Amino acid sequence: MMTRKTMLRGSSARRGMTLVEILAVVVILGLLASILVVGFSGSFGKAKHELAKTGIGQIAQRLELYRLETGKWPTTDVGLKVLSEGHAKPSDSYFVEADKLLDPWGKPYWFLAPGPGELPYEIVSYGADAAPGGSGEDADVSSADLRGEAQR
Repeated sequence: MMTRKTMLRGSSARRGMTLVEILAVVVILGLLASILVVGFSGSFGKAKHELAKTGIGQIAQRLELYRLETGKWPTTDVGLKVLSEGHAKPSDSYFVEADKLLDPWGKPYWFLAPGPGELPYEIVSYGADAAPGGSGEDADVSSADLRGEAQR
């Protein structure tokens, strides 16, 4: 005959997980997490480049409005500040908030006038490294390149 003590001992022997089982689960979860992080890190860099292209396009539209209203392009000295507080009023059609003049990496977009070739200006984001040149996430994004993409 089984006593109550024997029944409890038999049923409690397999209630918890052993240390080896817990370590195996932790290792598997760690491997899955590292695979996901590596997979997503490349996507984040591409997404930031797409955001930079969008930001440059929006700024270029405001520069066009600025030229239509004033009859001139801003100089390199004043640059994109001409679109923001201190130079433009929030009621101006070409007004852009100062935080919109920063690229996805938190650095200001660069403005050059005149631009390369026959272009009146160029807006540039120097990518994650904030230095000219580079590849991958450090690659530059330029309004001159975007005009070429739009014409293709």
